[in-house]
Amino acid sequence: MSSLTKYLKRKFDADPYLGKVYLTGEISNYRPRPNAHQYFSLKDEHAKINAIMFRSAFDKVKFKPEEGMKVLVVGRISLYEANGGYQIYIERMEPDGVGALYQAYEQLKKKLAQEGLFGVEKKFLPRFPRKIAVITSPSGAVIKDIMTTIRRRYPIAQIVLFPALVQGESAAADIVARIQQVEEIGNFDTLIIGRGGGSIEDLWPFNEEVVARAIFECQIPVISSVGHETDTTIADLVADVRAATPTAAAELAVPVLSDEILKIQQLRIRLLQNLQSRIKLKQQLVNKLISSYVFQQPGRLYEGYLQKIDYLKKRAQQALQQRMTEHERVARSLIQRLQEQAPFEKLHLYDSKVEYLTQQLDRAIKNYFQKNEQRLEKAISDLDMLSPLKIMGRGYSYVSDNEQRIIKSVVQLKTDDVIDIHLQDGNAKAKVMELRRTKNNG
Repeated sequence: MSSLTKYLKRKFDADPYLGKVYLTGEISNYRPRPNAHQYFSLKDEHAKINAIMFRSAFDKVKFKPEEGMKVLVVGRISLYEANGGYQIYIERMEPDGVGALYQAYEQLKKKLAQEGLFGVEKKFLPRFPRKIAVITSPSGAVIKDIMTTIRRRYPIAQIVLFPALVQGESAAADIVARIQQVEEIGNFDTLIIGRGGGSIEDLWPFNEEVVARAIFECQIPVISSVGHETDTTIADLVADVRAATPTAAAELAVPVLSDEILKIQQLRIRLLQNLQSRIKLKQQLVNKLISSYVFQQPGRLYEGYLQKIDYLKKRAQQALQQRMTEHERVARSLIQRLQEQAPFEKLHLYDSKVEYLTQQLDRAIKNYFQKNEQRLEKAISDLDMLSPLKIMGRGYSYVSDNEQRIIKSVVQLKTDDVIDIHLQDGNAKAKVMELRRTKNNG
């Protein structure tokens, strides 16, 4: 079997018609494998073939293959010995009917739009930039047009060129590096990124995702001027402002200095006229105030107040006199009533009564304490007579076992038990030698 498979493989590899094959079909069984070889199938209405695309070839594909996408592939047919199946080894792949670059452009545009890179609020261009960075080719007409326009319109602005590749495979990385360099320097007011017209292949570095993200993340306002007016790149969509031409980019970046100077002069004249008009109005107001009677005869301001103060002072004195007269009358009446009541005799009588009641209260308290002391002494004596200690003092004691239970009857004991005898002044341990019960206890 192995020999047959090797023979068939040599037939496939040696066949000149199978060394370079062009196929169109629909992608099937596609599962993207990042940074690896890609395995899938191509099919049409009547047939299906396995396909493999090595990483080196797949990395050159500009668009993103998707399940069900119709593509045009170029490759060679060979036999895979491990399973005996034939397959196509794809070297190039493009969308069928649409250019690969255009397909990649639309896919990236859709992806970035979904992420919101096109819809964010754009940064405003400074009105009077002092320093402008330009990223473009140093030898193209773009930098010349920009420099000529800015020098003509606004010669006080400083232009700094950051030369970059604007075409080819290395251009995207070079443009990103120049953007990062501009941000690292950090003292620029505006950044212009541009290049002249060309085919979609020529403009492709400005459709790369890394360039779009670098422009989006740039903190400096970015003007994009790539290609002709009809060309629209991803960089144009991400930038803060898009200019149709390099000249238009320069015009957007700076004003016309002579126009601005004229505006300043016109504003200066208007400001001066307005100031003079306001001064004149204020002067008229001052003159009017100076000529008023307030400043001519200032004493007239408080004549009415002085007269009112005298009137109120007189009323206050009259009211005070009336109140004093009334209070004096009331005081005399109260003194007379107090004298008629003779309070001093009543106070003397009440003092005598209080003294008598105080003596009575003292005697009652003393008798109460004496009676309670006698009752307390009697209660103490009665309690002392009932105290077990008093009884034990007359020769009595009580017995308990080892568990401190009181022994009340000989039935609670047996011979050789150890007992505690509690006396008035201490305890004694004893051992039961003999038990005798009295007759009256049965």
